[in-house]
This record gives sequence, structure tokens and C-alpha cells, in this order.
Amino acid sequence: MSSYRHILFIIAICLLCCSCVPRGIRKAQCVVAQADSLWKEGKQYGVDEGDSATLAQAYERLKPRAQFTIYNSYPQRGTIITQFTNSYAHACYHYGKLLRAKDDPVAAMQAFIDATRSGTKDYYILGRVYSNIGSICHLAGDFQLSYDMFERSADMFLQNGDTLLYYYDLNNMAFELAEQGKKGETLALLNQIEDTCSDTYLIAKTWETRADAYLFAKQYDSAIYCATISMQSYGITMPTCAIIKAQSFYKLLEMDSALWYANILLTQPDASYQDRFNALYIVQHCDSSICAENILELSSQREDIRYYEYEPQKEKLSQAVQLLEQDLNRKLDLRWLYAILATIVIMGIGLLIYIRRKRRKHQLLSQQIEDLTQLNNAEQLHHEQIVQAHSDYKRIRMSEIENNCAAITTAETFPKNIHWNNYSKMCKTVDDNFYMLTSKLRKKYVLNETEVRLCVLVLLNMGRNQISDILPYASNGVGKLKYRVAQKLGIDSKNLREYLISMLINNIAKD
Repeated sequence: MSSYRHILFIIAICLLCCSCVPRGIRKAQCVVAQADSLWKEGKQYGVDEGDSATLAQAYERLKPRAQFTIYNSYPQRGTIITQFTNSYAHACYHYGKLLRAKDDPVAAMQAFIDATRSGTKDYYILGRVYSNIGSICHLAGDFQLSYDMFERSADMFLQNGDTLLYYYDLNNMAFELAEQGKKGETLALLNQIEDTCSDTYLIAKTWETRADAYLFAKQYDSAIYCATISMQSYGITMPTCAIIKAQSFYKLLEMDSALWYANILLTQPDASYQDRFNALYIVQHCDSSICAENILELSSQREDIRYYEYEPQKEKLSQAVQLLEQDLNRKLDLRWLYAILATIVIMGIGLLIYIRRKRRKHQLLSQQIEDLTQLNNAEQLHHEQIVQAHSDYKRIRMSEIENNCAAITTAETFPKNIHWNNYSKMCKTVDDNFYMLTSKLRKKYVLNETEVRLCVLVLLNMGRNQISDILPYASNGVGKLKYRVAQKLGIDSKNLREYLISMLINNIAKD
């Protein structure tokens, strides 16, 4: 009887041990819970508070291994397993973020990959994980893979019902398309965001993405316009916008503006080393006031960035991307399938889960098709509105130019009212009234003073005799001068005025 009681006592102790979560696991879960709390407060465990070694230990302890078998024997095993996988996924996320902060993207990528393989159904944390993976791929320069990861992140947030973060990831996807030079696809995604989301900061970010798309499309005026809206209209100073404006002005040969924004970027503490590298190049080539010694110093700074930041980061980021690609292309280990085939019941459960997932994917696909259809219709309507607005805009500007011409030439003081006898003042007056006409003629076509004066008189709709009296110039000489100017502009002399007006209208539209 006594032996029987001892046996029952031993069995009870074994069952109690099996039903209890090991102390080390509970401690690791507490660490993850603390990291989650700090995360909600905008802090990071291991950086702002907490010990990084403790978080690393929690990450290792929660890795799926023998504990799974213990939990599987517990009557409430489904709930316990779910809690365990969620805790492990959160540990992977926090540890991956910590490794990124400590400049170890390879180990961080492994932690994030572990989170995607944890089996958790916490779509919010998976969205965050895939977003970080996409960010690492972007820094490595693999924009297509980054797009794919942000797309997965958006899908996770959509399944979690978080539409705002879903639209943030759509913007991230659009930015990766812009980096690949796919302007049309970029603008389509951004229009979808603007049509359905009103978050102020996100809208500002979409203008930043637009600016990047136009920069890669070599539409520098549009890039400057979009970057300006992002930086000023919403009160946000973004290093990306600053370098976009600097590079765009540099391409437009407006060196003072390019230098201005390059210096602005260099004062931003959160500017990336790539942007600082590009900004130093612009300063080096645009600042005419610096001496040879300063030029050498700027070159040295750029080489330091290349040697101490760019090259080491490039190697580590490339290794991280290779790790991800290996995981994406790895062959599945089907040995677990043979264990599932051991019982018909487990086979049935697996089949039901598979069908449920397929239905969910089908619903998501249907929703995406519907969204794309609506997006196409909205894009077509938007295009028609832009065409109409552009036509109205040109008509209004044409009328404004003609009114300005009439107001100047019908004045009793003409041509004194435009300071005709003072070339510098005359150019400034014409520029103020006709959108920098003389500056653009001198910069783009390298016209001399007489040729610029002729263009001004032609724009003011002066006849040949009037031009001859004002320049002064012989009547037949006016025709020859007009012919020579037209040749420089690459047009017929009889179309000179129409060309000047068209140049003003088109430049206004671009600005």
C-alpha cells in the first residue's frame, strides 16, 4: 500500500512539473513584457533602459526546442503554445532592433527571420518585423527585395486591421519603386494613399516620395516642387528632401540654391552617410569661395565616409541580404510531414487549416483586385482633371502676359518705364513682370545685350519700325538681327514672339 502511494506521489510530481512553465522561460517572458512596455513608451530595451545581455538571453531561451514538447502534453497546450510563439516573436523583434542599433545588421536579420519562422499569428509584430527587413534591404540597395518585404509588411498590417500602418507601408513600397525609376507605378500608389488617407505626416512623406520619383526621372523642377511641399507646407524638415533639392538645383546649374540645401543637410544630425557624402560633393563643386585647402578637406571627409562608413556598411548589409535570400530560397524540410501522416486526425486538421488559409488569401486577392480597379478609375479621372487644369492655367498665364505687355507699351513713359537706358535695371524689370525672361535667355542661349533687348521688344509686340527707333537700329538691320537671334534659338524668325511666350508659359508650369 505504501509503495502504491509513493508511485502515485511520483506521478503527481511529474504531472505538476510538466504542467508548469520552467522558471527560465517565465523570466524570459517577463523580459519580453518589459521590452513591450518600453516600446509603447517610445523607448528601446537595452538602449534607453534594461540590459542588452538580458534581452539576448531571453531571445535564446525562447527559441522553439524541447519546451514545445512539454507544452504539448499540457491540457491547455494550444493557449500555452500561442503565448510562447508570441513571446518568442516579440523577443526576436526587440533583439533585432537592438542589434540594428548596435550596427550589426547580419545578426539583426537573423533575429527578424526567426520571428517570421516563429509561427506567431500576431500580425502587428510580423508587420513590424517585415518593415525592418525591408529597411535593411533598402540600405543594401536591393530595392526590389525591399519592395517585396514592405509588401509583406503591408499585408500583415492589413490582416491586423491597422489601415494607417498599411498606408505607411504603401508609401514605403512607392519609395522603393521610385528608387528603381518606376515613376508611373510610384505615382499610382501615392494617389491611392491620398485618396483614402488624411494623416498629415503620411501625406508629407508621400510628397517626399514624389520628389524622389521625379529626381530619378530627371524632372528636376517637379522634384524641387514636391520636396518644398514636404518640407514647408507641413512644417517638416527632412534630410531626404534637402538632398533632393540640392541635387535637383545642381542639375539645373543653380549652384547657389544647390549649395544652400547641401549645407542644410549637413546640419541635420539624422542625415544618412549616403546623403552626407552627396552633399559634400555639391559643396565641393558649387562653393566658389572655398580655397584649395578646403577643397582637399572636403575630399578627405568624403573619403572618410566611403572608407569608414560606406564600405563597412555595404559589406555587412550585403551579408544580411544574402542571409535573407538564402532563407527565402531554402528548401522545406518535409520530415515533419511524415509525422503528420502518422494519424488521420492530424491530417484532417492540417487540411482544414490549409483550406482556411487559402480562403483568406482568396479574399485578400479579391480585395486587392477591387482596390486596383478603383485605383485605375481614380487615376484616369485624375489625369483628365490635370489636363483640364493645365489648359486653364496656360490660358490664364497667356492673358496675364498679354495684359502686362499692353500695360507697359501703352504707358506714356514707355520705354522709360522699363528703364530702357539702364540694361541691368531693364533686365530686372522684365524679369519681375515676365517670369525671369532675360535671365533664362542669357543663361540658356548665351545672348548678348542687343539680342536680349530685341527679344524684349518682340515680346512686347513692337513692330520693325518701332524696334528700329528704340534700339536704335536700321530697319533692315532689325530683320537681320531678328534672323540671327532666331537661328540661335533654333526657330523661324517669324515665330520668335510665339516661341518666347511659349517658353514663359512652359517654364511657369514647370516651376
